[in-house]
Amino acid sequence: MSRTWGITQAVDLAEAQQRMTAMMSIPLPPVPNVKLLKPVQVRAQIVHVRAAGAYRELALHAPGVGVDARPGQFVTLGVGGESSALLLRRAFALSGVDGNVVSVVVAAHGPGTRWILERGAGDVMDLIGPLGRPFPEPPPGGAALLVAGGYGAAPFVGLAQRLNAAGHAVAAVLGAATADRLYAVHDLAPLTQVVSVTTEDGSAGRTGRVTDVLPELLPGASAVYACGPMPMLRAVAAQAAACGLPCHVSVEEAMACGIGVCMTCVLPVIGDDGTSAFVRSCVDGPVFDAAKVRFDDIGRLPGDLHGAGAMRANT
Repeated sequence: MSRTWGITQAVDLAEAQQRMTAMMSIPLPPVPNVKLLKPVQVRAQIVHVRAAGAYRELALHAPGVGVDARPGQFVTLGVGGESSALLLRRAFALSGVDGNVVSVVVAAHGPGTRWILERGAGDVMDLIGPLGRPFPEPPPGGAALLVAGGYGAAPFVGLAQRLNAAGHAVAAVLGAATADRLYAVHDLAPLTQVVSVTTEDGSAGRTGRVTDVLPELLPGASAVYACGPMPMLRAVAAQAAACGLPCHVSVEEAMACGIGVCMTCVLPVIGDDGTSAFVRSCVDGPVFDAAKVRFDDIGRLPGDLHGAGAMRANT
């Protein structure tokens, strides 16, 4: 299908945040003032399922979701059916938008994703989107370098299309453990000046990791965009910082509600005032300025984090 990027039940993020704030002794950071349409919840019918190496790409008819969706945003899918014990939703980056049809890439990780992969054309799923903050544009006239690990490349086809339309040169580095875990190599080829492929086992492209290729391409870039596993994001961010380049990372934190209420997706980020706090990947991200993400402290509770004392007292 074409991957061009161009209400049912509205999810009020401000109201949800107010309810959560009232329940907590530590104030939540405000939702960033970004002009985006509110997400909608729809019963989305699967139009078709396409094999993509080790993954599957699902195209779903989801009216209203793709109206103003932007690369970097995501949707959540309910799993297991109405009587299932699988209560948590699963989040997926938008890999394409074509009118009322949106696409996502799914890999089998556990019971929830395996249930999704058992669905076929005609099945209906509960979908909420678009959610989160999209990728920003690079400096005017600047070249963009896209770096992806595995199906982290999902949002990059749409991003490359937008960057091309705005007159930006684009290069991409796509890596994975094996060839079947690469994604969007052929889709990105006509949208980029350079596509470099790496696999850890040498089954496609250069043997190694995406970070092995970056020294060759970073000097020609004005901004870096990365999506993939957290260790990869950390390494890419460090290399971009060493070259003095802005780096925007889309994090792959586990997201359940997708609207900032459940707090399962928090990570430590440095605010504009220099104060570090836990922020919600689903609302304040999933795209972050890499220089502000405290990668070394992910999964920990640093003592200098805003509200750390109260958090420890409540554990």
